[in-house]
Parts: sequence; C-alpha cells; structure tokens
Amino acid sequence: MSLEAFRAARDFLLTHRTDYHTAYTHFRWPEMQGFNWALDWFDGVLAKGDTANAPALRITGAGEAELTFAELSARSNSVAQGLRALGVARGDRILLMLGNIAPLWEIMLAAMKLGAVVVPATTLLTADDLAERVARARVRFVIATAEDAPKLAAVPAGIPRITVGGSVDGSTDYATLLAHPATFTPDGSTGADDPLLLYFTSGTTAKPKLVLHSHRSYPLGHLSTMYWLGLQPGDVHLNVSSPGWAKHAWSCLFAPWNAGACVFIANQPRFNARALLDAIAAHKVTSLCAPPTVWRMFIQEDLKSWHTSLREVCGAGEPLNPEVIDQVRAAWNLTIRDGYGQTETTAQIGNPPGQPVKPGSMGRPLPGYTIRLLDPEGAEAREGSVCIPLHPRPAALMRGYQNDAGGIDEIPGTEYHTGDIASRDDDGYLTYVGRADDVFKASDYRISPFELESVLIEHPMVAEAAVVPAPDPVRLAVPKAYISLAGGANGSPEVALSIFQHLRARLAPYKRIRRLEFAELPKTISGKIRRVELRRSEEGRTGRAEGEYREDDFPELKQG
Repeated sequence: MSLEAFRAARDFLLTHRTDYHTAYTHFRWPEMQGFNWALDWFDGVLAKGDTANAPALRITGAGEAELTFAELSARSNSVAQGLRALGVARGDRILLMLGNIAPLWEIMLAAMKLGAVVVPATTLLTADDLAERVARARVRFVIATAEDAPKLAAVPAGIPRITVGGSVDGSTDYATLLAHPATFTPDGSTGADDPLLLYFTSGTTAKPKLVLHSHRSYPLGHLSTMYWLGLQPGDVHLNVSSPGWAKHAWSCLFAPWNAGACVFIANQPRFNARALLDAIAAHKVTSLCAPPTVWRMFIQEDLKSWHTSLREVCGAGEPLNPEVIDQVRAAWNLTIRDGYGQTETTAQIGNPPGQPVKPGSMGRPLPGYTIRLLDPEGAEAREGSVCIPLHPRPAALMRGYQNDAGGIDEIPGTEYHTGDIASRDDDGYLTYVGRADDVFKASDYRISPFELESVLIEHPMVAEAAVVPAPDPVRLAVPKAYISLAGGANGSPEVALSIFQHLRARLAPYKRIRRLEFAELPKTISGKIRRVELRRSEEGRTGRAEGEYREDDFPELKQG
C-alpha cells in the first residue's frame, strides 16, 4: 500500500510539473507505514520492466562507470549480503566517506536494504574530524577509500573498516562484498519512520548538529525536490555537489531516481568550467543544478559555443545576481531557477518549471510545504523568520537532532524555525534576507548581510565577501566587509576606493558599507563562510584593524 501511495504522489507531481497552482493546491504527502525505498521503489519498480536496462548512473573521469537500474540493484544486493556477513545489522551506523564513485551509490542502496543508518562524510575530513564524528554519531562501521585509509588510524580499533580501491591491513576489501550472491532477503519490514541518514550540518554559526532523517523524510520527501528541479523519466541529471553533504543526496540520489532519471557525474581533478561544459554537451545532459560559484565560472566562457541538450537549469545555495541569469538566458534561452532548503528538510521553496521567475527571489512554497514568516513575537509578517508549521507535519521534515546522549530531541513548539529570514511580496514570492544570526541593526535600520554581499560580488575584483557589524560610537554599528579578491588583484587603496565607489552607486546611504578589509574568509569544511568568527573579531576589537579601509579615508568620497 505504501508503494502505491508513493507512486501516486510521484505521478501526480510529474503530471502537473508546469501547473504550480494545481500541484501546490492538491498535493498531499501520502500516508506511509512500512516503506523501504531501496527495496520497494528502486528494486521493485525501477530495476524491473521497461526501466530495468535504462542508465541509472553514469560517471566520467576518475572512477568511470555506467550502470543500469538492474545492475545497481544486483550489485547493491551483493553489497548488502557482504555487509550483513560482516555483522552490519538494522540500526547500525555506517560512516561513509567516499567521493563520486559507483560504490557510494551501491553502499547507500545496500544500507537502506539492511535498515542500517548511513552517516555521510566528506573526503575533506581530517583524521581528528573523522574520530570526532565516529564518536558523536556512535558509528559501528567505517567505509573509506584505500587512499584515505591513513585517516582511519584515529578511529577506535574495535570499529571494523572497509576500504574501496585496494586492500589495507586491518580492513575488509570492498571487492569481497561484491563477491556475494546478487540476491537479498530483508530480515524484516522497514518502518517509514525508521532512521536512515544521520547528517552533520555545516556549522556556520555553531558546532555542527546531527540531523536524523527517516525512510519517510528523505526518499518520500524529495518528491518536492524532484518537482522543483523539473525532472522527468529518462532525463540525464547533473548536480554539482560533493558527497558528504545533504545536497548530494537531494540531487544525486533521491530526486533523480524518484523521477526515473539517470544521475550523471563528471569527475575532475580540479574544477574546469570548459571541460564540464564539454561533458554536459557530449553526454546530452538535460537537467543541471549548480551552485552560484559554478554559474559565475560558466559565464566567463562563451556559452553560445556549446550546443547542449539542457532543458532545466537550477541554482542552489544562494540566489544568483541578475547579471548571471541574464547571460545564461541570452546564451541558451534558459532561465536559471532558484530553490531553497536545508539539511533538515528537502526543497521547501523554489521556482518550478513553467512559472514566472522574479530576479532575486527563491520562488514560492513547494508542494507539501506551508511556509510562514513570523516576527519575533510570533505574528505573521511580510518579513520574518522562515517557519514550517508542525500541524500537519510535512513528511519531508527531519525526525529531529541527535543529542549528546544519543537520543533524539523533538522539534519544540508548533513551528520548525529554519533560522533564516525572508520577505514575501504580494504574489507570494519569497526573497532570502539572511541568517537570523547574521541580520543586524545599524543606525536603527535592519541590515541584511546577504543583500550587501550580493552587491559586492558584482565588482569584478571581488571573488567572495562577508558583511558583519563593526562597532561604531555614533551609529551603534556600521556594515563592514571582509573581502577575498579575484586572482591577480591586490588589496591596494586604489582597489578599496573602486569598491567603495561601486557600493555608493548601488546602495542607499543607510545600507552603505563603511569599512572593508581584505582577508581570507574563514569557512566550514563544506565551504560556507563562518561569519560568526568575523563578528566575534569585530566585537572584541578596541581600535582600527590593521589593513582596514574606511570611507572617510578617501577625500574623493562624499559622506552620506
């Protein structure tokens, strides 16, 4: 019954992929009891019938591979048998630290079939990072490449290791798992709310949290992501993101395979925009989702010279500035569609296919989600904290955060607070303002760092920027920008003046950045800027920072 309900919900969204009003008004999360997406949907539907021999995963570059749905089903069965033989049982936590290679997908499917819980980890983790995650997540098994095996030295000796790509002393070679029979019988049924994934957040403002997802929240929940991306059966979908983070599961696993699309990966030793565009054209990629950094690199190339099969293009991570959207539209006659979500959820807000796109807007609530904007008193507001009502609770919302004792903290109150601030216009479109922790007041005006950063990166010499409040005796605080310059530029007074002039031409006086400093920006391991560190450095400052430039340093600028 649960499979039929899942399929009906999926087919409804595919049918109304360009009819937002119908999809949003009439979509309901199906009631699920027992559900195992890998067994019921992947094996039971995709790996049978007309789709069995269709490509499910295609990898170019390092780890080159092409596997059909039927082949992945059989290989993941073997891996599940092999893991079971090693002692992996229902509920056991497996830390999975692999790059974009076929075993990553085989193990994800195998773990689901077993009822084990996967703890995704980026290959950028250090040995100490790895040891901390193993301890906090209560990991029972670790899987990594033979190349990363030295990092496992920090893992307690009693935790079994499995290495991919070669045999390492003290570990099991992954190849031995694949040698098991390609059949699998589960040891029992899987409940829709049984644990499936345990993610560490990126920790931009605090210590990373542990987010627990279930067999309901991510497999079923990513129907909203499938709808936002506009995926259809038979598509070839490329999502530019790294394993270990939630966006990889969003768009390299659940959303495309919910649609019956092929996941395409183009591995590169170092990112090269031209080579990736070549791969997109050569492999007839129909759907592309990429972060703003990639889109900005793409428009440095002559996009018109690539004749692609692209039908859908999306951006994620932060809104793109209009210049990038305009250049892509001029070259390919395609509009980049933005979307918003979190590790704790699936895609909540987005611009689905066929709908008008407003520059700078994240779009509207996606099917299955009700979005409220609440002021500090909990009242509805035009601008406020992005919240999701818990009654009824959307299927795509996490079960909760795992606490230090190993239990799960339920979401308190009547709404889940995302921690982000947004505004809503008369047409229901939402625009991102910033993290609640990052928005600040200057001269009694509310300042959105994100808005100012978006203007800063339009300057040709600015690669990245972070805006934080700097104490000021008159205004209480003034906006200060920490800036990382593009290659070849130096932090000279001339560059500082050029940036100040750029800002004056584009910002109202009350929003104006009054100070700037050229610096390397502190980041999380996932690459997100840790503004909290910059704020703390400003809060503790008693005088002018070394290397800091201020508006009043330049007579050429008239003060506003």
